[in-house]
Amino acid sequence: MLASGDEHPGRPHNIVDGPEEMRKKVRELIRAGADVIKVCTSGGVISTRDDPQHAHFMADELNVLVAEATAAGRFVMAHAQATDGIKNAIRAGIRSIEHGIYLDDEAIQMMLDAGTYLVPTLIAPLGVLEAADRGVELPAVILDKCRAVIDVHHESIRKAIDAGVNIAMGTDSGVTPHGQNLRELRAMAELGMSPTAVFESSTRVAAELMGVDRDLGTLEVGKLADAVMFSGTDLDVSDLHPRVERVFQAGERVA
Repeated sequence: MLASGDEHPGRPHNIVDGPEEMRKKVRELIRAGADVIKVCTSGGVISTRDDPQHAHFMADELNVLVAEATAAGRFVMAHAQATDGIKNAIRAGIRSIEHGIYLDDEAIQMMLDAGTYLVPTLIAPLGVLEAADRGVELPAVILDKCRAVIDVHHESIRKAIDAGVNIAMGTDSGVTPHGQNLRELRAMAELGMSPTAVFESSTRVAAELMGVDRDLGTLEVGKLADAVMFSGTDLDVSDLHPRVERVFQAGERVA
């Protein structure tokens, strides 16, 4: 993963400048065991000193990143919130856009043309504000950015849904606590996805994005039989948590 973070054993330092530093860092991360390379092609909401509307990295840096990852059989995903950061990621051949807050019509069309996946993470900014409400101390600049992006984020994802962009469910946990994943399904439906599309996004499409669809994502003979069973017969996704009845992992009931 290429994103800001402190170095510790097993996780190399991951700030780079320039194509050659990028090349060396990708190789280092792969040697350290990275299954996927993630890069920040824009600023973010929960970082204090950058702007989610600003793009990061130049085309030559991203091209080297994708070339090295592809040579090693790894996918590249992009934290991309800024419009230009999204477009730069798509041009470089990056597989998915995480967040996609500031999409415009051109970016959406580029995603359709390239087959790029979009992972909206709609509950992430809400989770930050909820943490602050619980008493978690967060800088005011982060809270201001969270409040500023929610409406535009919703509008961007609504347009992407309407256009038919390939959407995979993801939550950015633990920005929100693990175990709240089902809230994301409701949020996606509220922006126009049908319940069937929401469930597919959360299973088959997500598995395809991660390249694990040979074993996961659909219920088929020979697959791992990871499944969640809900009570009821309708596909309503508005309140799934209390409807969870059974959880199976590799065919074995675990809850």
